[in-house]
Amino acid sequence: MQFPFKAKNEETTADSKSFTTGQTWGALRKAWKGYKIAKVQGDRTKMTEYATKIRKLEGELGVPQASFPDLSIN
Repeated sequence: MQFPFKAKNEETTADSKSFTTGQTWGALRKAWKGYKIAKVQGDRTKMTEYATKIRKLEGELGVPQASFPDLSIN
């Protein structure tokens, strides 16, 4: 079975730095956690920052990007 994701040791690039796919997945997990905390606290500014980061990381990983209709981010 072939997965559409990169192996953990393959690199993705962001802002002239190279990160492994595993590091990018870790950053995505942390971004989701931050988004959820910001949502509970009602902090729309931080929610928007995290939502933007989540979509960027998902794009780098080649996975479907989440939409955030409550923030008008699709």
